[in-house]
Amino acid sequence: MSTIETTANKANQGPGKREQTKAANRKAILDAARGVFAQLGYGATTVRDIIRGTGLASGTFYNYFKSKEEVFQALMDESALRVRPQLKQERLKAKSFEEFLYGMFSIFFNYVVEDHRAYEMMRANSGQIRVRMDTPEVIAGFDELRVDIDDGITRGIVPPVDAGYLTATLIGMAFEIADRMVQRDDPDPVAAAKFATSMIVGGINKVPLEK
Repeated sequence: MSTIETTANKANQGPGKREQTKAANRKAILDAARGVFAQLGYGATTVRDIIRGTGLASGTFYNYFKSKEEVFQALMDESALRVRPQLKQERLKAKSFEEFLYGMFSIFFNYVVEDHRAYEMMRANSGQIRVRMDTPEVIAGFDELRVDIDDGITRGIVPPVDAGYLTATLIGMAFEIADRMVQRDDPDPVAAAKFATSMIVGGINKVPLEK
């Protein structure tokens, strides 16, 4: 077998053992951190707490992250990457302002219920979340929303209001309602999405239009 054929065969076999180990170690750290942050809160959590939940050596942890802050930011980015494509798809296919809102709220609230551990982590760290939401993927998600609102205004499906204020309103409402929803005995993402949509649509006509 030629060198070229051997190289091609190795490429077709997918990630090597080393890459698989690295991926597994990183996942173990993030999984452990998600649980520890939710249980202890960001402030009380130490790197040692996270390492204890992984079964890995402390030196292994520092091969992937420098601090608990980096781990927390990685978790935030991981969550954003999972839900962002779905949110964007719903907004782009909307044919009306109501569809734009309901599709976005519905995706987000369903994500919160389905990935409750991630959201519990966020809630447990609400005191720090305000200053730690500025991770690259989270910011990119907020920027995408603003772009889609501008596009919706251009397409005529979003009222021509202040896009910056509307972006902030939708983000704030989504997180605040989600926070209340997950505290209920039987969280209902459909009801939450309908409520949020009705509040915005019902009040949008009272908002001054951009000149």
